[in-house]
Amino acid sequence: MNGPGGAAAQPASAWNIANALTVVRLLLVPLLAWLLLYDGDDGTAARVAAFGVFAVAAGTDRIDGELARRRGLVTDFGKIADPIADKALMGAALVGLSMLGELAWWITVTILIREVGVTLLRFWVIRHGVIPASRGGKLKTLLQILAVGLYLLPLDGWLATGRAWVMAAAVVVTVATGADYVLRAVRLRQGSGSAQAEGGDRTTRPDPR
Repeated sequence: MNGPGGAAAQPASAWNIANALTVVRLLLVPLLAWLLLYDGDDGTAARVAAFGVFAVAAGTDRIDGELARRRGLVTDFGKIADPIADKALMGAALVGLSMLGELAWWITVTILIREVGVTLLRFWVIRHGVIPASRGGKLKTLLQILAVGLYLLPLDGWLATGRAWVMAAAVVVTVATGADYVLRAVRLRQGSGSAQAEGGDRTTRPDPR
């Protein structure tokens, strides 16, 4: 895209506020893991602190994405680092909870396989186009953040039961949206391949009209 006077628009510098927030989120991951596994005293204060760190980190994901889009700060670094930071944050929380015996390992494995798999799919189809985020994908993210946040807090009684239901909903939506993403990725590659084949035919064969 050209700017005023026909000059080519300069690509955004990697040194920007959106990428800085992504780096902050990455730096918060080890702090979250330490607080979650901290066993001093009764651990209540550390768990509340872990929840606070997780909430702040999850908030930066929303903010850096909005800033990147609105201010034209999308960079190659951000495209790579942002999903890595997201997966690292969620992975640290899930693995830590499973290590503590508070969350079944199959839940952690299911969610992480889906998240890593979708990230790999994005790279698989990146030359063919971009699959826009669906409403289901946004709901998945919201449910995961809510469920993990509730598990980080030292809850008991009906609140503990409630968070288990939220996590169950998160797992169902996670699996469903993962399957949907696989189908859309395959269709995108197939559609791109068909378009390229048709384009090749048009360049090699005369127009019959």
